[in-house]
Amino acid sequence: MKTVLPPRWAARLLEWFCAPHLLEEVQGDLYERFLRNARLFGIPYARRQYGREVLSFLKPRAGGPFFFKRQSENFPTTYLMNTSMIRNYLKIAWRNIAHNKSFSTINILGLSLGMACSLLIGLWIQDELSVDAYHANGPQLYNVMERQFYDGKVEAGSGTPGLLADELKKEFPEIAYAAGYSWEDQHTFAVGDKLNKEKGRFVGADWFRMYSLPLLAGTAETALSGPTHIAISRKMAQNYFGSPQEALGKSIRLDNKDDYQVSAVFEDIPRNSSDQYDYLLAWQDFLKRNKWLKDWGTNAPETRIMLRTDRNGVPADPARLEAKMKSFLKSRNPGMVQKGLDIQLFLQPFQEAYLYSNFKHGYQDGGRIEYVRLFGIVAVFILLIACINFMNLATARSVKRAREVGVRKVVGAGRSLLIGQFIGEALVLASMALIGAVLVVWLLLPLFNELTDKHITFQFTRLSFWLTLLGMTLVTGLIAGSYPALFLSSLNPIRVLKGSIRFGSGARLFRQGLVVFQFVLSMLLIIGTIVVYRQIDFIQTKNLGFDREGLIYLSAEGDLAEKYATFKQEVLRMPGIQTMTFMDGTPTASFGSTGNVQWPGKDPSTSIQFQFSQVDYDFTKTLKVKVSGRDFSKEFSTDSVSYLINETAARRIGYQQPIGKPLTMWGKAGTIIGVVEDFHQSSMHIAIEPFIAKLSPNAARKNIIVRTQPGQTRQALASLETVWKQLNPKFPFSYTFGDDAFQKLYHSETVVGTLANYFAFLAIFISCLGLFGLAAFTAEQRTKEIGVRKVLGASVPSIVGLLSQDFLKLVLLAIVVSSPIAWYTMSRWLQTYVYKIGMEWWVFALAGLLAIGIALLTISFQSIKAALMNPVKSLRSE
Repeated sequence: MKTVLPPRWAARLLEWFCAPHLLEEVQGDLYERFLRNARLFGIPYARRQYGREVLSFLKPRAGGPFFFKRQSENFPTTYLMNTSMIRNYLKIAWRNIAHNKSFSTINILGLSLGMACSLLIGLWIQDELSVDAYHANGPQLYNVMERQFYDGKVEAGSGTPGLLADELKKEFPEIAYAAGYSWEDQHTFAVGDKLNKEKGRFVGADWFRMYSLPLLAGTAETALSGPTHIAISRKMAQNYFGSPQEALGKSIRLDNKDDYQVSAVFEDIPRNSSDQYDYLLAWQDFLKRNKWLKDWGTNAPETRIMLRTDRNGVPADPARLEAKMKSFLKSRNPGMVQKGLDIQLFLQPFQEAYLYSNFKHGYQDGGRIEYVRLFGIVAVFILLIACINFMNLATARSVKRAREVGVRKVVGAGRSLLIGQFIGEALVLASMALIGAVLVVWLLLPLFNELTDKHITFQFTRLSFWLTLLGMTLVTGLIAGSYPALFLSSLNPIRVLKGSIRFGSGARLFRQGLVVFQFVLSMLLIIGTIVVYRQIDFIQTKNLGFDREGLIYLSAEGDLAEKYATFKQEVLRMPGIQTMTFMDGTPTASFGSTGNVQWPGKDPSTSIQFQFSQVDYDFTKTLKVKVSGRDFSKEFSTDSVSYLINETAARRIGYQQPIGKPLTMWGKAGTIIGVVEDFHQSSMHIAIEPFIAKLSPNAARKNIIVRTQPGQTRQALASLETVWKQLNPKFPFSYTFGDDAFQKLYHSETVVGTLANYFAFLAIFISCLGLFGLAAFTAEQRTKEIGVRKVLGASVPSIVGLLSQDFLKLVLLAIVVSSPIAWYTMSRWLQTYVYKIGMEWWVFALAGLLAIGIALLTISFQSIKAALMNPVKSLRSE
């Protein structure tokens, strides 16, 4: 008999669209129906019916009238996203959480703390990355920097000549706008009887065209067009005039001396701006006040530029512009070549300046971005530690759910459905943990803001905020639930239901590996915290070369500059005052820099930059700086052309016995009368530089330095305020403690150290939560063994040791693995300091002992509890 076959087109169509794992079964069923129809109704009918049945299997997502519909099945296929299944999974997840309260609490608490830490760090990182990002012209804004080559060294700095901005704008068509930007200054403003000190800057006339500062009154074109114009913030306008509109065109007095016209009112500067000021004065006025800035050999204020765009809105190429302007200063300052000095201009994107502010050997070398990366890694570490807790406890307790997995597989559940179920349970736990994490962050945010000097808020109205929370929940749930889901779904149902399943060494080794990884991360945080703390303590306690305790800084403003001699005379008569002097800056900031220093035998091609300060009598006495030779004295009329230098300057000059040797600065020949011991002129990130002090009792004094009698700070402040009000009544009395000014230099390090302490503690706590849960589970699993051992005479300490030893071995392994990683990482961090601590072996020993001690306390609680259990109850446990 000839073989009867269904239509070829239908068979091929079926092979094309049918799922491979169903094809054989469907083909068989259809062929049986085809043979039956051929026997009963004939071959033509059977072929037509076969074609219809094949077409009826086609189920496009959007149905159409062309296809025949299949009848609904009595037993529909189960899909993961089926609402009934999801409801069932949620119900089972909740039952498991409720049934295992202790382990669920450990999981949720660990995940909540981990997610809370990550959220806090994430908010801080977002705030750091948002600094200066709000300017509409941000991609076109650049800082003009200097790279100085001298004496075999390369250094970079933001200080530039005062005339640079205008000259660059004239010279290079690629520059649309350019503006100078002065150092921060504080002046006293008065309108009627309102008198206050405000912080601000001098800037170029293009400033409001470059930066996104909404003007509430006035225009960008006229805001700073005249030397007596001033632009003020909304806050200043409201304080002095009542409103921005009322302020426009009004007069405001500066330092009780000069009147300025309010030409613009700008919105208050947002907190996520690196430039903070309440007023802006015209650059013309700045150059008039500081005529020395017109010299191309000076480098003090900053220069900002904005690149021009073409018709398509594409900015000029900054690399090409940088190449063209690189040697610009040589034509303006030809003398620097003769001195062996080469200064090249380069560009730094303005929006990168805040995060990438450090330069080493003249080139960019990190900055605050290092802290952003560091805390980003810490956030990932802590979240991983919390997820590892969940994975460890879930896999350890997998024997409790093995029978459930076996039953589900027997009744038809595929592996993908089981994976979906267990990951779903992890997502439920992660969602519950997220609620706790958000609550913790909301409660801690005010304290966190105070600690970090931020103003971070929850952006509940922003979609990105909720998407971030959703993403964190999904990532946490997937990471935490991935391995338990894969592990449980791989169990053999027959062996499970027979009760013959045995978990091999692979799962146990994986859990142990996770514990080791957890404690490696914790050890890295502990060691890092200890090193940061020691370095900050080293900075705060190191001998600076001068005594910062008991120093008070005053700004010599108003009439005080002219009445300084009288002020000093009166102050020294008052109680609480020991001695007094003045400087251009303060002992740790704002020194000037010059290369115009000559001495006999100097190589004409050598250029050395010296820090300098014009000072008064009692300079070394007030700072308590040790001096070889003598300080400036009124008994020597020649001291007006004499110099004090530090030990570094003596070495760089090459004088073995510098006292009495000639020295010329700015063309003024003089004699070295003393050598002061090296003292730190800035932070410890920077090496002590050559320093020269020149006596200038009639110079424009900026800072008065007062040393108080020990323990009499209050009396000294009262004395200073009394004399101040007598001689300088039109200016409010204000002061800064020398110790506070010093601490400000290391504010970032102090904040980082404090945060590291908290996060390291939380990391250890979360790790110990997991260790606590594993210890409890191990004790539960070995209940009968413990009972047998006690019956056979085992002591409580021996049982505690038995249950603890495996965990302690893992902690010891984590210490061994983490130590070299921590040594390398922290050594690199310490390299950012010129003056730093060493990496001592005892730091690692201390961190290891802390980890072992904390782990032992955690494990011992469960071990002792198990060891003290009545052996009769233990033997009945099964």
